[in-house]
Amino acid sequence: MQIRSLGYRTDLIFSRFQGMIVDRGDCLVIRTPSNPGWYWGNYLLFRDPPGDGALREWTQRFHAEIASHQPAPHMAFGWDSPEGEPGVLEPFLAEGFILNGNVVLTADAVSPPPHPNAEVRIRSLATDAEWMQALENQVACHAAEFPLPAYRAFKARQMEDYRRMAEAGLGAWLGAYLDGRLVADLGVFADGPVARFQAVETHPDFRRRGICGTLVWHGARHARAVLGAERLVMLADEHYHAGRIYESLGFRRTERQLGLELRPAREPAGGSRPRKTRLKTAAESV
Repeated sequence: MQIRSLGYRTDLIFSRFQGMIVDRGDCLVIRTPSNPGWYWGNYLLFRDPPGDGALREWTQRFHAEIASHQPAPHMAFGWDSPEGEPGVLEPFLAEGFILNGNVVLTADAVSPPPHPNAEVRIRSLATDAEWMQALENQVACHAAEFPLPAYRAFKARQMEDYRRMAEAGLGAWLGAYLDGRLVADLGVFADGPVARFQAVETHPDFRRRGICGTLVWHGARHARAVLGAERLVMLADEHYHAGRIYESLGFRRTERQLGLELRPAREPAGGSRPRKTRLKTAAESV
């Protein structure tokens, strides 16, 4: 199955390294047995948007392809529609699924941030202590809807995988430091000429200081100079302000990426895309 969506195609960079991908012709089965609570590491990616009867069919296939092989307290479905075609969503929403809507931003080159922060020092993480600081920063930025202990366990496993990818030469994890303290971090990883950013987070106490834009700019320069990337890809919640920061650097909205997830009654391990909105209509959202 050939994936047209640049967002989902670059999502698979991480699933390919951290888990497994099985092509069923009309969908891809993505599983990460080492991190079963990662919603978007354990999902089905369909070729087409949901149609009539998709709720029953997709649910049955999720149980057969994922839940029968590993713990899976959630369900998650994506579809390969760069235009963001929603399909028939109402049956899913009626059953409690959340519709996620991301904007996919791309850039061939970036500009310096309009409000750079000259105080932060940015470098690739190397030591155990630095990676632990990054984990703590990621956890400090987690959405309140995810219980903290479970989210920490999920994020710890995910950061371990990101570290393995960085040490394998596939990318880097960058930290922004103020007076020796890591206050923001992100990952950037390449697949040939395309580089994908991951988990851009600034500690709540250090926001609105130009740190995020400065860090992303350094990440883009690293991707081009060190990873040889020609195209940069970033996903952002279409309702969250971070997208405007990326656009100020030269990123442009290229696609819209939709997905559906059903969370357990009590969140077991969070997700990799923390800001989600429960919608009453089939309009927007990840």
